[in-house]
Amino acid sequence: MQWSETNLAFERLVRPHFDRLYRLAWRLAGSKAEAEDLFQELLIKVYGKLDDLARIEQPGPWLCRVMYNLFIDEQRRFTRHRLQTVDESRLGSEGIAGIEATGPAAHDPAASQQQLEIAERLEKALAKLSVEHRIVVLLHDTEGYKLEEIQELTGTPVGTVKSRLHRARARLREILTADGTFS
Repeated sequence: MQWSETNLAFERLVRPHFDRLYRLAWRLAGSKAEAEDLFQELLIKVYGKLDDLARIEQPGPWLCRVMYNLFIDEQRRFTRHRLQTVDESRLGSEGIAGIEATGPAAHDPAASQQQLEIAERLEKALAKLSVEHRIVVLLHDTEGYKLEEIQELTGTPVGTVKSRLHRARARLREILTADGTFS
């Protein structure tokens, strides 16, 4: 393939999945900067495997799986290096506070503030979960992936996915009840 043909093929195969892939990157990484890095890393990796991608009947799940694997690899590298990170909630407009409100609360400042506080509590509660539990909750409850899709994406048996989802929800309920979000 010539360079322009390669770019057109890449565009045709990958662009339809950009929104879902970016949302997945955001959910996995938890911050805009890390999501952008993960998304860009995926695009670079996939560009080099364009011939493989062209042979895949449904590239969406395959792309999600590659992104998940990149994320897990990065988590393993991070764990080995033990880097010190900055809590994004202390950076003002970064992190959850940088997300624009939508819906009815966007026009009601009190409701917007309450919604933001609940979102921050939920974000903190999610951060207290293990990576495996957080990923399952985010993929299933936030992104709407089915259990079988999560199994395919993570390579984890459906029974384990169900168990993790149940335990993660129970732990979230416990955390959010303790901080007064739920009564």
